[in-house]
Amino acid sequence: MPVVTLQVLGTLSDEQKRELSRRFTEDLREVAGKPPEYTYVIIHEVERTNWAHKGVLFSDK
Repeated sequence: MPVVTLQVLGTLSDEQKRELSRRFTEDLREVAGKPPEYTYVIIHEVERTNWAHKGVLFSDK
């Protein structure tokens, strides 16, 4: 059972989430032979106040 976890800074539209989920699922079917009915995609949208780079929060940039 493949589980794809995607973390993104900020938010995605529902359409973007649908397309990403479709593509991840299709790629796993084509490349790894994993059936779509067993594939899960989890999308975590992280607020800028909860993500830092080089010691600086993205909300402070």
